[in-house]
Amino acid sequence: MRKLIVTEFISVDGIAEVEKLPSVTWNDEMNAFKEDELADSGAMLLGRTTYEIFAGSWPKETGDFAERFNALPKYVASTRLTALDWQPAELLEGPLPEAVARLKQESGGNIYVHGSLSIARQLLGHGLVDRLRLLAYPGAVGQGKPLFPSDKPLALELVSGVPFSNGVVALEYATVAKP
Repeated sequence: MRKLIVTEFISVDGIAEVEKLPSVTWNDEMNAFKEDELADSGAMLLGRTTYEIFAGSWPKETGDFAERFNALPKYVASTRLTALDWQPAELLEGPLPEAVARLKQESGGNIYVHGSLSIARQLLGHGLVDRLRLLAYPGAVGQGKPLFPSDKPLALELVSGVPFSNGVVALEYATVAKP
């Protein structure tokens, strides 16, 4: 069975809006974190907005990382899009929880949710996320869109925590099934 892994950039107070995060210098440690994710990825699950942002920029990128990232199958959760130009890609059909549960049963490697905050929150709320891979930026922003749904407690088990030289901390958590 495939794992569903949410990967986000967040503030220490859990806000996942990239534009609000404190400024840090991207470094080799962050590159290695993203390389590890790419090596573990069998597919991407994206919401419409993230898909459109990625589709507008990633196909223009060059290099080994970009080639591998662009080649990943992309599953897109959208009721507005009718065609997907950034291939390989397909629109999910039916309610999101059921569509994702079906995807997790297929073969093909782990599925990563990049950004796509509303999708990540829905999947966390439905208990479909297996792992969280977070780059926590050094600062609290106080307001914005939080990663975690506020209406349901979420038990997590720390898998790893690695501080980087630029103040960012790489965190990986496994979700803990409810008894």
